[in-house]
Amino acid sequence: MTETAVRFIATAVAISFGTFGPALAIGGIGIFALKAIARNPEARGPVLTNMILAIAFAEAVAIYALITAIIIALVA
Repeated sequence: MTETAVRFIATAVAISFGTFGPALAIGGIGIFALKAIARNPEARGPVLTNMILAIAFAEAVAIYALITAIIIALVA
């Protein structure tokens, strides 16, 4: 296997593992926010605000994985 092939495989592994967790987290956040709004519709505003904030934090992990994958692909 050449160095380029190993680099591309490492890039694919880094981005796939790095985005799997945040994808599950964002799905869970959405499900629980919808359940909370269904139980208490008056709490819609605070629930949505907290949901968006939590999604942003989960998405940051995926962005870190993307940056790591780009570094692996271009620098290594």
